[in-house]
Amino acid sequence: MRLLIVRIGAMGDVLHAMPAVAALRAAHPDWFIGWAIEPRWSDLLQIVGDPNDLSLGIRIGSKAMVDRWYSIPTRAWKRRPLSTNTFSEIRALRKVLRDERFDLCLDMQGAIKSAAVGLLAEAAIFTGPEEPRERAARLFYDKKVEVSAIHVVDQGCELLGGAVGEALHPTRVPLPMNEEAEHWADGVAGRERFCLISPGAGWGAKVWPAERLGRVAAELGRAGVRTVVNASVNGSPEADEAVAKSEGYARAVPCSVAQLIALVRRAAVVIAGDTGPLHLAAALERPVVGIFGPTDPARNGPYGTRSRVFRDATSETSHKRRNKTEAGMLQIEADEVAAAALELLG
Repeated sequence: MRLLIVRIGAMGDVLHAMPAVAALRAAHPDWFIGWAIEPRWSDLLQIVGDPNDLSLGIRIGSKAMVDRWYSIPTRAWKRRPLSTNTFSEIRALRKVLRDERFDLCLDMQGAIKSAAVGLLAEAAIFTGPEEPRERAARLFYDKKVEVSAIHVVDQGCELLGGAVGEALHPTRVPLPMNEEAEHWADGVAGRERFCLISPGAGWGAKVWPAERLGRVAAELGRAGVRTVVNASVNGSPEADEAVAKSEGYARAVPCSVAQLIALVRRAAVVIAGDTGPLHLAAALERPVVGIFGPTDPARNGPYGTRSRVFRDATSETSHKRRNKTEAGMLQIEADEVAAAALELLG
């Protein structure tokens, strides 16, 4: 079997899809598995033959999880939709995917753009969810799979299992180890245990106030635990504000994806909203404190690790990308988040 997974982004969504693909690799180490992904997230994938892969001890069977990944730079294409470079890149991608002669392509994203990528592959069978995130995407599928599970990780197993015709159960994800990033993280982490805080999110309604995260860092600092604040390499106002309110107990550390993987591996506890670093910590089985508002932790919460999750009873589930922090999240106080983190720290 030659199979193409289409899950372009973002970080948390890619991580949620990976336990199903890991389960499939465990069941079929001889299958060829490709993954179409935004290049900025490719560091999440453990690739066969990756020269930076040091994680032989956590390989599934005799192979890494994915044989090959295919660059889908949708962010760049969106910035220059009518340029000749964009058209040239799409034509080249189509040729690469067609030449792979996939038996099956599965759209695990359920969006029009991911369905369009799946069509480029011209696989023998193109499969997707019965109820995709963008309903028009289902018009492109040859086969549609119904999912009924609550959590997105379990949904992924239902979707991929339905596509290949067998039951799949979430399997531990092998995340790659980049030697350079691991060395960098050793220098950042030192020998002290630390808390990692991630202040951002995919949209504003999911962002808990950075000032409160700073107060959490201050409380942890007074208890003897310093904080590292995950920041974008291009700068992060939220990270700067959290550090400013931390009474000197936190510092911002800009990270690439590979560096963030290495740093989260070393964290004693991770505090974040419904965002990629939270789900990365769960995949690495680090203790997490999750702060939720417009998204439902029953569906999107940390999976497979020790966790404390906060969501106020007044919060209503909505995926509308509003900029202002959802009102229910403002009912969650810094002292209770800090107490939960200290409880997980033991």
